[in-house]
Amino acid sequence: MNTNLTHTKDHTSINLIADIGGTNIRLAQATAKPSTDTRDIDINDIETYQCKEFSSLADVVAHYIDVKELSNLVINACFAIACPVDKDLISMTNLPWQFSQKELKQTLKLSSLSFINDYTAIAMAIPLLSEQQKVKIGGGNSVAGKPISVCGPGTGLGVANLVPLTTSGNEQWHCISGEGGHIDFAPVNETEQHVMNFIQGIKKRVSYEQLLSGYGLEQIYQALLFINHGKEITRINDKLTAKDITTKALNGTCDVCQQTLTLFCDVLGSFAGNLALIMNSQGGVYIAGGIVPRFIDYLKASDFRSRFETKGRLSSITEQAPTYVITEEQPGLLGAAAFVLQK
Repeated sequence: MNTNLTHTKDHTSINLIADIGGTNIRLAQATAKPSTDTRDIDINDIETYQCKEFSSLADVVAHYIDVKELSNLVINACFAIACPVDKDLISMTNLPWQFSQKELKQTLKLSSLSFINDYTAIAMAIPLLSEQQKVKIGGGNSVAGKPISVCGPGTGLGVANLVPLTTSGNEQWHCISGEGGHIDFAPVNETEQHVMNFIQGIKKRVSYEQLLSGYGLEQIYQALLFINHGKEITRINDKLTAKDITTKALNGTCDVCQQTLTLFCDVLGSFAGNLALIMNSQGGVYIAGGIVPRFIDYLKASDFRSRFETKGRLSSITEQAPTYVITEEQPGLLGAAAFVLQK
């Protein structure tokens, strides 16, 4: 994987990066050469390992260092991980891995070690994306040096924002992460009000994540099935996964699935537009995650962009702000590289 191939390599030190998930961990090395416009980054020696084959994070990283013969070098590391990183002790959600950041740094004999949240990594990758690593869905041109927002329906609904900062004369990006996916859902029409009422019957609270996620697709489908046909899902054969719903919607074999995916796109447009208003994201609003890249054409044909722009008196902000879908397969590695090289 290369992002602008111009680079230099310091033969006494390396930048070690990782994208750590519940199933796989990707490790690689990053090098860069400053240019007049941005950093030219080369990501090389990418290796993917199954987490279940290792007893700890230290074991798999040590294995990579040994195989690549890096032990005699000064190693600066940045690891992107899908869990909170604000405390020294990290406990992974989907793995029995628990470790101290300080102890891990000592065990692996690293010169520096940074852990960043997975959505911080995705956000940090955005300024480095080429036109081939994203698809534009309407709006004007992105404005250099203006805030950027990203949201990603997947297992949950990740949200992060980038703002430009100038430190000691150097322009850098600073990521503001949070839990924006958990803000209250606001329906904008009668159907969405009915869907919210249905979800309120099974959940204590309805956030945007309750609709804009894998299980959100499933809940929208269940709600529409009940609204349209007065039918509760009682049989296991009636329960469709998010993947089933998407597949049936795209091949036109299920009307309720098509309604589900359409409503999903519409709500995503409203939510993304809210991010643009909050941050005045004239650098663009980006859609990440594992769900939306599967149906970019469907998203384009939906009311996603209309809902994004329809913000009353302040629609001029959202009409100008461009929206993109990230198609780069490994934004976590790219973002970890950007973070460690910027640091």
